[in-house]
Amino acid sequence: MVTPTDRAAGPAREPEAIYRELNLLDRPCFVVRDELGVGVTTDAGLARRAQVLAAVPSLPPASLGDPAFRAAHGVGHAYHGGAMANGIASADMVIALARAGFLGSFGAAGVLTEKVDTAIRRITAEAPGAPFAVNLIHSPNELAMERAVVELCLRHQVRCVEASAFLDLTPQVVHYRAAGLSRDAEGRITVANRIIAKVSRAEVAERFLHPAPEAMLRSLVESGAISAEQAELARQVPMADDITAEADSGGHTDRRPLVVLLPELIAVRDRIQRELGYARPVRVGAAGGIGTPAAAAAAFALGAAYVVTGSINQACVESDQSPAAKELLASAGVADCVMAPSADMFEMGVDVQVLQRGTMFPGRARRLYEAYRTHDSLESLGDTERAELEKRVFQRPLEDVWEDCTRFFAERDPEQIERARDSPKRRMALVFRWYLGLSSGWSIRGVPERAADYQIWCGPAMGAFNQWVAGTHLAAPAHRGVAEVATHILRGAAFAARAGQLRLAGVRLPARCATYLPVPLTG
Repeated sequence: MVTPTDRAAGPAREPEAIYRELNLLDRPCFVVRDELGVGVTTDAGLARRAQVLAAVPSLPPASLGDPAFRAAHGVGHAYHGGAMANGIASADMVIALARAGFLGSFGAAGVLTEKVDTAIRRITAEAPGAPFAVNLIHSPNELAMERAVVELCLRHQVRCVEASAFLDLTPQVVHYRAAGLSRDAEGRITVANRIIAKVSRAEVAERFLHPAPEAMLRSLVESGAISAEQAELARQVPMADDITAEADSGGHTDRRPLVVLLPELIAVRDRIQRELGYARPVRVGAAGGIGTPAAAAAAFALGAAYVVTGSINQACVESDQSPAAKELLASAGVADCVMAPSADMFEMGVDVQVLQRGTMFPGRARRLYEAYRTHDSLESLGDTERAELEKRVFQRPLEDVWEDCTRFFAERDPEQIERARDSPKRRMALVFRWYLGLSSGWSIRGVPERAADYQIWCGPAMGAFNQWVAGTHLAAPAHRGVAEVATHILRGAAFAARAGQLRLAGVRLPARCATYLPVPLTG
C-alpha cells in the first residue's frame, strides 16, 4: 500500500516523493512554496505554514463516474467488465469482479443454452447477492439463441443484460425489459430488469433511449408474454438504463473515435431527456480503447458515467482463453489489430476487429468472404480454388464440413439447415461460417495444430495496456487478475486526473509523476 512520506523533511521535492504524495488519493494534495523552494504535500498542516500555489482535492477511485451507476447496479465502482463472446468473459471473471465490487457481464453470445444456464447458476451460487450481467447479443441469423438467453435470464431473475450488436430493437429484448416492470406501493414505476445497451451509432442509441415500440408491446401482450399493465408501463420508460458508447473495440465495432462518439451520444441523450422528461435520465458510459488509466481518465473527463473494459480482460487469468492466446495478446502492440468478416453476421458483410499478430485468420477469413461474394454456390467454385480452400483453410473436404454444420445446427437451431436446403448460397454461407465460428473455439481451447487460424477478438487497448504495464508485475498474463487490473485502472485514472488538474493550474510535474505504475496489491 502507498504510505505517507516522512513529514519531518517538509514537502516532497524529489520525483519519487512527489509521486507518492500524488498517489495518496484520499487526501487533498497541495503544491506549496516555503523557505526551501517549491514542494508537494498532502499534509494540510504543512500547507498552512507555506504559500499554496495550487491544490487538488482528494479523489478516491470509488468516486469516479456517476454515483447513480453505482447505486443502480449495487456496485462500488463505475467500472464494467464487458462481455466477450463464447464465454471468454467467463463465470470465473464475473465472480471475481462481483466479489471486488465491480460489474461484470458473462459472455453468453455463441454459448449453448445449457452452458449459459450452468454459468448463471454458478455465478449466483458463488457470488450470492452480488450484481452481474449476462450478454444478450443480437444475432439476426440465429434468433432462437436470442430468445433462449432471454428466457434463461427471466427464469433465473437475472436483473441486468448487456445488449450488444443490435441494429434495431427485437421482440426478445423488449420482452426482457417489459417483464420486469411494476409499480411500488407509492405508484412509482419499478424497473427490475436493467439493460445496458452497447452501441456505436446515434440512431441505434435513440432506439434504446425511447420507450419500446408500440407494435412489439401489443404483440407481446397478445401472446401472453407480458401483461397489459407491463405494456403500459413500458410506454413510459426508456428501453435502456445505460448506453455504452462503443468506440474502437475488439469484436463488433465501427472503430469510431471515442472523443467523437461519446459527446455525440451524450448530446442525443440530453435532447431526448428534454423531450420526454424521464424520472431517471439514462446514463452514458464509454467503451473501446479503455486499456490504460489515462484512457479511463479521459473518458471520465468527457462525461462518461462509467467505463467499460474488454480486450485487456481477455489476457487475465480468469478469462476463458487458452494460455497460448493470452501470450499472443500480451505481446500485442497498438497497431496489431485488423478487421475481418464476422461469423454471426457473415452474409451481411459485417466485420469484427481481431488480433493480426501471430495468426493467419484475418487473411483467410477475408478470402472466404470474397468467395462468398463472387459465387452463388459451393459448386460454382473453381476446382483450383476449392482445392486450395480445402487444403489451406478447412483442412478437410467441404462435404465433410457440411455434415458437421448439419449436426451442429440440429442441436442449436434446426431452422438454419431447413433454410439452406433449397438455397445453395445459404448452404455456402453456413459452410464458410463453420471456419469462422470454430476459429475462435480453436483459440479458446488452444488447439496447437490450428494455431495459425486463431480468431482472437481484440482492440488497440490491448497494445496500450501492454505498453503501460511493461516492466511491472502485470506484464505477465499469469499475474493479471481481472479485479486487480480494474483496481489499477481506476487508481491510475484518479492519479491521472489529479496530475492533469495540476498541469492545468500551471504546475510542471517531473516526468516520473506523469504516469501511474501498478504495484502488487496488498491487504
